[in-house]
Amino acid sequence: VQLQASGGGLVQAGGSLRLSCAASGGTSAKYAMGWFRQAPGKERGLVAAINWSGGRTYYADSVKGRFTISRENAKNTVYLQMNSLKPEDTAVYYCAADEDYAMTEYGIDYWGKGTQVTVSS
Repeated sequence: VQLQASGGGLVQAGGSLRLSCAASGGTSAKYAMGWFRQAPGKERGLVAAINWSGGRTYYADSVKGRFTISRENAKNTVYLQMNSLKPEDTAVYYCAADEDYAMTEYGIDYWGKGTQVTVSS
């Protein structure tokens, strides 16, 4: 399975962006999907995750109430809607697919290439 993330860019604080992650070379429907991010000088960490059916979601405390993860299995695509963006959200965002919904950075089955999100103050 190959994952391709898109939708990053430059936005002012308070603005919104929607990231997309399209899977190819196989179905992503059986995998939990997640978005990780890595800011300069910091470790990569999980931002949001969604189980295979979309019935369970997880959010890091720092993004609760602002970010929404969703998926369309028919399109093999997962989304991350990011609202009320803050400068501290600036990072490279990576999508990931794993059989385990309780995913961590280690042992991820598939990674996508990152997409840069920059939030200016």
